[in-house]
Amino acid sequence: MRLEELAQKLELRELIQGVVHGGEVTGGYASDLLSDVLVHAPAGGVLITLQVHLNVIAVASHAGLQAVIFSSDRIPEQDVIDRAVGEDLSLYASSADTFEIAGRLYEMGLRGRTE
Repeated sequence: MRLEELAQKLELRELIQGVVHGGEVTGGYASDLLSDVLVHAPAGGVLITLQVHLNVIAVASHAGLQAVIFSSDRIPEQDVIDRAVGEDLSLYASSADTFEIAGRLYEMGLRGRTE
């Protein structure tokens, strides 16, 4: 499933206009522990987190993720959004909590890292 389709189905708020990834979303990962994300998040996937600071962008970029979904109505500051633009990383926000978003992604066929 493409990122735009995923965002539409989950009714996510797009925080950055115009960042478009052409490939399929490979999976998802939910964590607030960034060292865990580095080790376990699937490249080409999406991260669901409550964390809204700059380190999230650095980790997501390093892990090769396509997007970050901020749960529970969390919105990062503008400097975080600006850094994501520079890293070509899509950012979304949702009023749903992490558990609900992860469950809905799973229902849509997305899985975590399988190795």
